[in-house]
Amino acid sequence: MRINDAIFGAVLIIFAIAEIAYTQTFPHLHGQDYGPDLFPVIIGGGLIVCGTILILKGALQLKTEPLMALGDWAQDRNNIINLGLLVSSIVFYILFSNWLGFIPTSLLILTVLLVRLGTSLLTSIVISIATTFIIHTLFAKVLLVPLPWGILLPVAW
Repeated sequence: MRINDAIFGAVLIIFAIAEIAYTQTFPHLHGQDYGPDLFPVIIGGGLIVCGTILILKGALQLKTEPLMALGDWAQDRNNIINLGLLVSSIVFYILFSNWLGFIPTSLLILTVLLVRLGTSLLTSIVISIATTFIIHTLFAKVLLVPLPWGILLPVAW
């Protein structure tokens, strides 16, 4: 998929404006001309400049290219199904990970995606188990990021 730079530039400017507006909610430090909002505002200003450059570059590209164009990958039905399955997996994780828990959700998603991409069921299950427990260990034990236990809360370690 080819998307004109002007679209990304506009999105970048909108994001920068939202970021700068949000920094106005930061507390002000007594007796100082600057506070915790200084660097986010500077970064937002830089993003606005970059977004403007992208819009100008995209405007020049409009003479030779369309605003959006799908690539050759979009002609294959299997690629569209794979993309839909990937997006559905992300939505499934968002909706069900707190209730079901990270481990069962990750096992299910990884197994389905691996089988869909051509891996045998047994290999998919083994890879899913290994990957899930490595990710869980890294996040929960090393990085100290709590992952939802869900239905496994009674056996949480």
